[in-house]
Amino acid sequence: MTKCCLLIIDLLNEYLDPWEADKVDRLIQNTNRLVAAFRSLQLPVIWVRQEFRSDLSDAFLEMRDKRISVTIQGTRGAQLHAELDWRPSDATIIKKRYSAFFKTGLDELLAEFGIDELVLCGVNTHACIRTAAVDAYQRDFRVVLAKECVGSYDAEHARVSLDYMNGKIARIATVSEIVETLGVT
Repeated sequence: MTKCCLLIIDLLNEYLDPWEADKVDRLIQNTNRLVAAFRSLQLPVIWVRQEFRSDLSDAFLEMRDKRISVTIQGTRGAQLHAELDWRPSDATIIKKRYSAFFKTGLDELLAEFGIDELVLCGVNTHACIRTAAVDAYQRDFRVVLAKECVGSYDAEHARVSLDYMNGKIARIATVSEIVETLGVT
């Protein structure tokens, strides 16, 4: 039997603040619906946050080279959106690169939970979601992208990324389809 985990990536103030409020509201509401479904079945929910030191010593090359300061540790920008149903008891991974797997404890955590399938939510579809999906697929996880729970500031790159992943690396499914597959009533 497949054991599924919900992985929520970078739904941070820094990334969501520039978006239209109704788009953010839909993203948050749909993500919270999946969180509730997973919790109701006692399935793991893992939150992934990008966060860097203020001196950017742990940031990736472009950030260091161009002095791009985003999601800085201890700032509001690096915090999860306040409307998300995050709980202190939830597992949280801090990442320093696009992929939630790169030099984090995610592999070990998923092994500890006995996970075979990941449902991904978050931003940005063309960067962190795509990289995490590819890395999960390369580790032999089944990957589902929650259609209403992924987004990007770049609609065209997001569309190309979803087209590339769908049916190959991942399966795109609606929140309702995922909830139904889980058997939540």
